[in-house]
Amino acid sequence: MSDVADPPMPASDGRSPGHVLTVERLVECSEDDLHALCEAATAGIIEGGGFGWVRPPGRNALESYYRGLMLVPERELFVARMDQVIVGSAQLVRPARNNEAQAFAANVMHVFIAPYARGHGLGHLLIRRVEEAARALGYHVLNLDVRETQEEAIRLYESLGYVRWGVHPAYARVHGKTVRGYYYYKILKPSGSRATRSAPSEPNQ
Repeated sequence: MSDVADPPMPASDGRSPGHVLTVERLVECSEDDLHALCEAATAGIIEGGGFGWVRPPGRNALESYYRGLMLVPERELFVARMDQVIVGSAQLVRPARNNEAQAFAANVMHVFIAPYARGHGLGHLLIRRVEEAARALGYHVLNLDVRETQEEAIRLYESLGYVRWGVHPAYARVHGKTVRGYYYYKILKPSGSRATRSAPSEPNQ
């Protein structure tokens, strides 16, 4: 079930004839939604992206993970749907309350679209929806990081204006191989007068 005050955002770019694409913030999870979310997450993990898991942890572990996630105040879960079925998700993570120095910035984490639902623009729609939510909450910066092997995700982030600012040479171990990690940020342009935190200036490129 989606939050009534946060309605689904439809796709409007016309890139997916024959499919209904939406993104919404999930605040309650039905059994059908939980099943679809776990299936999509498992497919994403097997394909090699979106999570810290290298191998699927099993249905029970994924169900526990998502049920617990819904209880964390600092995290908001956004889901992408194709024809009303969840096929991907992303998390908007707010800074801890005691982190006053970085209260203007939030993080995007665990972004994935299941392999069987790609090619329709859902990843683009999902990130845009998270950005809108961050602006509405008054954040001016979004941070994210990604494995170097997640080439589709990297292309998506860079096409949306995320700036790579750093490289971690020993970011992760995947199937016995050490892979680098890329770190990105994006300065969010304020929307209306809803932003209340002090925004940093865009650094010179």
